[in-house]
Amino acid sequence: MSFSNTSTGSKPADPYTDKNQDNATTAEKIEGFEKFVTSAKYGMMTTHDTSSDKLVSRCMAVADTEVGGIDLLFFTNTESHKTDELEKNPTTNIGFLNSSGEWASVSGKAEIVTERSLIKQHYKSTLKAWMGDLGDGKHDGSENDPRIGIIRVKTQTVVYSISHKTAIGMAVEVAKGTITGETAGVNKLREITETDVLQWRSTHTK
Repeated sequence: MSFSNTSTGSKPADPYTDKNQDNATTAEKIEGFEKFVTSAKYGMMTTHDTSSDKLVSRCMAVADTEVGGIDLLFFTNTESHKTDELEKNPTTNIGFLNSSGEWASVSGKAEIVTERSLIKQHYKSTLKAWMGDLGDGKHDGSENDPRIGIIRVKTQTVVYSISHKTAIGMAVEVAKGTITGETAGVNKLREITETDVLQWRSTHTK
C-alpha cells in the first residue's frame, strides 16, 4: 500500500520536514543531541518482550554519556524484566520529550554491563530508593549491590528536533502558517546517520 498520492509539482509533499531540516555538521548534531538528552534526562526505553511478542516502554533516567556524547548509560536492576528482554533482543529505541515539544528518537543496541568499576564511577545514593534494602547485608542498594547494573546503549541512528525560536516566536509562525498556508519554521530537525556515528566513533573513544 502506498500513501504517496499527492501531485505537488516542484513542491515537497512533506513541507514541514523540508523547511525545518537543519544542515548542521556532525559535531554540531552530536553535541546538540548530548545537550538535549542530558537536560531532558528521562526517556522512554522500548524493548521487545519475546514471551508475548509485544513492545514495552519504560521510563529511564540517563546516568551519563560515552564516546563523545553519542552512547547512553542507564542504571538497571539486573533482576528486572527489561534486562531479560534486552539479553534476548538487544535492539532498542529511546524516546525523549520535553515540555517545549523538543524531542529525540534514538535507535541502538543495548548491552548489560556489571563491571563494578563502571558502576561505582556513576553510582548515586538515590539508587537506594529504587533498589531497596533486602536486609541481608548484601542487597542494600549500595554501589556494591550485585543487582545494580548498567544498560549501555550503543547508538546507531538518531532523529531529534530542538527549537530555535521563543514560545512567542513559535506562536507567530504557527499563526502565520494558519492564515497563509505557509509551512511553519519552528524547529531544527536533525538526523544523525549510521555514517555520522561511525565517523564520530573513529575519533572519540570516551
